[in-house]
Amino acid sequence: MSRNADLLSLIRGRAGTAPVRLGLILGSGLGHLANAVDGVAIPYSDLPGFPHAEVSGHNPNLVIGDLEGVRVAVFGGRAHYYEAGNPAAMRVPLEVLRDLGADTVIATNAAGSMRPDMPTGSIMCLTDHINFSGLNPLIGEPTDARFVPMKDAYDPAIRAALTAAAKAETVDMAQGIYAWYSGPSFETPAEIRAIRMLGADAVGMSTVPEVILSRFLGLRAAAISTITNMAAGMSDEAISHEHTKAMAPIGAAKLEKVLRRFLRDL
Repeated sequence: MSRNADLLSLIRGRAGTAPVRLGLILGSGLGHLANAVDGVAIPYSDLPGFPHAEVSGHNPNLVIGDLEGVRVAVFGGRAHYYEAGNPAAMRVPLEVLRDLGADTVIATNAAGSMRPDMPTGSIMCLTDHINFSGLNPLIGEPTDARFVPMKDAYDPAIRAALTAAAKAETVDMAQGIYAWYSGPSFETPAEIRAIRMLGADAVGMSTVPEVILSRFLGLRAAAISTITNMAAGMSDEAISHEHTKAMAPIGAAKLEKVLRRFLRDL
């Protein structure tokens, strides 16, 4: 029996018992995608173990229903390490996603670009990540399952399907490596120079913990970044969370096209 049995019973009582096929985690400024789902929205506050997700620009609801003919579970917000110092804050939601029947999770995020050819408004499909923070959501896990292999953490088949969806929708989607920085302060220009030297293409404050947890739980994972700013020292942009929220809809429109086509083609 799942350790989240009561939580699952509550969710199924509101959203129905049909299995979920796929989960979507929405990043800053992307919460509107949850409104496209034909289903039921359950506030995180009604779900014990779910994060408060108090970052502005997030929509803290679990939405379960149909999107482009696929039964999905959409997490309208996530918890970040910088909110309470817990990199495993999304473990319960991801356990619930698995127990609802899903085998795949696609995370989205807002990120800063370190590539001149990937400006604000672009989207990038993650091919790999660099855990620049050094933190890990599996610290403290008592079983040997904590030793999770991370080769192909971003599932090649899902990435190929997302790339095909972008091509079909004539959306230019870059490919690249994402670096996780703990936040909440933005990176310094010196840190960005270091991260670039390590081989990253974009930087942000989320996603990597969820991907590690997903692999631990046996879920296939993929992720797409919306580029909301150039990283520190890369341009004269004034970087702020308000700027991130203002710029997110530009990439979000492209991201929504890709995700909808991906789901239609499943």
